[in-house]
Amino acid sequence: MYSYTTAGPFGLEDQITTSGPGMTLLYHLILPLFWCIPVSLVSAELTTAMPVQGGFYRWVRASFGDFWGFLAGWWNWSASFLLGGVYAVLFTDYLKFWFPGVTGWKHYGISVGLIALIAYINVRGIQMVGRFATALEIFVLLPVITLIVLGLVKWQHNPFVPVVPPHKPLFQVFGVGLALGLWLYSGYEQMSTVAEEVENPRRSYPLALALVVPLSIATYFLPTLASLAALGNWQDWHTGYLSDAARLIGGPLLGFWMTLAAMVTNVALLNSTVLTTTRMPSAMAEDGYLPKQLTALHPRYGTPWIAIIVSAMVYALLAFQTLAGLITIYVWLRSATTVLTVLSAWGMRRKRPDLPRTFVVPWGRMGLFYVVFAPVVMSVLALLGSDPFARLWGPVALILGPIAYVIDYAFRRREDVKNESNAFSE
Repeated sequence: MYSYTTAGPFGLEDQITTSGPGMTLLYHLILPLFWCIPVSLVSAELTTAMPVQGGFYRWVRASFGDFWGFLAGWWNWSASFLLGGVYAVLFTDYLKFWFPGVTGWKHYGISVGLIALIAYINVRGIQMVGRFATALEIFVLLPVITLIVLGLVKWQHNPFVPVVPPHKPLFQVFGVGLALGLWLYSGYEQMSTVAEEVENPRRSYPLALALVVPLSIATYFLPTLASLAALGNWQDWHTGYLSDAARLIGGPLLGFWMTLAAMVTNVALLNSTVLTTTRMPSAMAEDGYLPKQLTALHPRYGTPWIAIIVSAMVYALLAFQTLAGLITIYVWLRSATTVLTVLSAWGMRRKRPDLPRTFVVPWGRMGLFYVVFAPVVMSVLALLGSDPFARLWGPVALILGPIAYVIDYAFRRREDVKNESNAFSE
């Protein structure tokens, strides 16, 4: 869960120059209250009520019917395409620091090779994925902790000044910066898609959320605070700058270690992305929305290996893309999926109050209102503040969902008519 939702502090650097150091730090203290904490509470309750493969897709379907359930699954799977290949590309980009000749077909080949390796690990099952993720995260967090300690010892500047960068348009400060924040704190419902593969999910899932949410906040907030306090050079921050900050604060060795950690973070993100998103098409195929072949389980490991391989192939086809521009489109898809997820908490309380829930969102009706209302408000703010590129292509990405449902429904209806005709003739 930590690998999917956070993995490391990398990826927030552009927030500093876009929204300002003060606003970035405030985002990482305030956003969780309106985004990942309510989503986590919803996920904990519904996972204990319905610990099924497909997770939130099946919660939405049970609450609001086939159409909205299909959209939740389709939008989530589509969002994974935007990021799966990007993580492999970012890994190879970091590799170029030591091997500048890794360009062109070599760059693409290494990215595809990494995707193939991660797909193989996921075919081996969640236990293999978990052990691999744990080893990766220990390697990532050690230099991050070192950076935090050294940065705080060398505190010389006010890390909250300026709150926002001067002369920046508001849509960058409160739009693009907010979108980056929502991306960083997204995915806390995703591990519900593999609930059937988790030992005792009714206990394990709420416990994991209780540990991961504060750890994620600390992972983003503390190294950013320490680096800004020690260096004060917020104008110089850019993608990958934490490696430079580590070098300036702790010397070349820490900078080298942090760059390796950034590479490993992208491996961890890709690993957990394959784990959580490839169970979605398998679950949708079980329900008749996608080809039945996607439901095939590996004879030895019991994993949906066809769905894993198909998803990995799409990631590989997109492994020449970059992160620029994709995050803001991703946020449209992620926001829509998250809104459906939190609404399903209300829907399941209304339709299935009889389901046993070993964890329930606290504070009664006010608690339920909070976990639904807060993410909806944040989603609306993020979409209204989107940059022009996202406002153009975000709605297109969403509209593809209903179009896919209509096409799927037409094919399923034709198959039903064909089967009825055959049964009548017999």
